[in-house]
Amino acid sequence: MIDLFFIGGPLFMGILTIILIALVATAVYIAVQRKTERSGSLPVNWLKEIGILGLVIGILGQFLGLYQAFSAIEQMGSVSQTMLAGGLKVSSITSIYGLVIFILAVLLQFGLNLTNKAQ
Repeated sequence: MIDLFFIGGPLFMGILTIILIALVATAVYIAVQRKTERSGSLPVNWLKEIGILGLVIGILGQFLGLYQAFSAIEQMGSVSQTMLAGGLKVSSITSIYGLVIFILAVLLQFGLNLTNKAQ
């Protein structure tokens, strides 16, 4: 897993990890606020918004990686199919990570909504 972090690019993978930590912290905060029944709790739809931010940042990371790869291919002239496939695989790491963050956000929101209706 740590290898994927560095292969995907520390800048975007670091930003996505911070978004993931913010997502989990927000979910825990909302759950604790609901458990103690305090007013002023954050709305649950913030979780999906944070997840969408992670997805968009992941896609942005992929597009910037593809742009750099295509610039390198343009300078080299011709590239083997294996090298092109490897570049596409590496550029998709940030998008996959962003998608995982979004899926987790939707699941957390669904779970918190479900527990709220059960009370």
